[in-house]
Parts: sequence; structure tokens; C-alpha cells
Amino acid sequence: MRLEAKYRWLPTPFRSLMLFVVWLLLNNSVAPGHLILAAILAVAIPLATFPFRTKQPLVLKPGKALQYLLLVLYDILMANIEVAIKILGPTRKLKPAFVKVPIDLAQSMPITILASTVSLTPGTVSAEVYPWPEDMADGAEPQQRYLLIHVLDLDDEAALIETIKTRYEKPIKEIFAC
Repeated sequence: MRLEAKYRWLPTPFRSLMLFVVWLLLNNSVAPGHLILAAILAVAIPLATFPFRTKQPLVLKPGKALQYLLLVLYDILMANIEVAIKILGPTRKLKPAFVKVPIDLAQSMPITILASTVSLTPGTVSAEVYPWPEDMADGAEPQQRYLLIHVLDLDDEAALIETIKTRYEKPIKEIFAC
């Protein structure tokens, strides 16, 4: 991967800024030596790791991303309460199951965010994504992708799939315009 001239010294400016700030915060110092070392690391680390990066979609709607984050935090809170009630009750009534959720996302970062969201919400955990985007041969026909999730208590599989697709996948598609 070749860097364009404008990105030659700072291929990922935001990451460089974060490295600079984190270094200073970890050392709790703004001494000249730490400022110089932070600057060197902020330039060197992104340059050294840039060839290993895969191109990911940009967040095109940051407001929607913030709204999604708040939605996920709310869902985590509510799911914690639901799971606590279910496991404190008779566990014989629980109906654990694996569910195969078809997903329309094609890039690894949005898929990872969706799988992480499902795993962060108590009562569900992502088990597998197949086929993974990088596993597809170049020029191969796109296949339907699935997110395999484990659910602690499944009442209605179709409703769960619809909830994941509309509540999580749809906003992710809007955030990344994919």
C-alpha cells in the first residue's frame, strides 16, 4: 500500500493525535523530553503500521453514530435487568438457542460493530460470522452472510432477527453508508 504525498508523514492524523495525547497522559508529564518522544511515537507508529491496515469505511454520519451508541447503552441497561430477572427465576423455563441472522453488511468493520453490539447486550452473544469478507475469493460472487448468535431465552426467532436487523444493522448501514 503506497501512501499519497499528503499523507506521507501522518497517514492517520487522528490516530497520531491520540497517540501523542495518550503518551503524555500515561506519563503524566509535559516535560520537553516527553513531548519530543510523544511526537516521535505519534509519527512512527502509524507509519510503521500503515501497510498492515485494511481500508475501512468512514463514519459518514457522526450524529447517527452517537445516537446509535446511546441506543446500545440503553439496550445494555435494559437487557441487564431482563437477564437478572430471568436467571433469578426458574431457569428451567429458559429456552437457549442458536439463531442464524442474515446480514447485508459486506465490510469487516460494520460487521464487527454489529457482532460486538449483539455480544455486549446481555442474553445474546455472537458466535460466528460466515462467510467473513476476507474469506471470499477475489471476484467471487457475493454470498449471503450470516451472524450466528446464541440467545439465553428465545421466544420468537423471527422477531429477534427483525429486531437485530432494524434496531442495529439498519443504523450501522446508515452510519457507514454501506
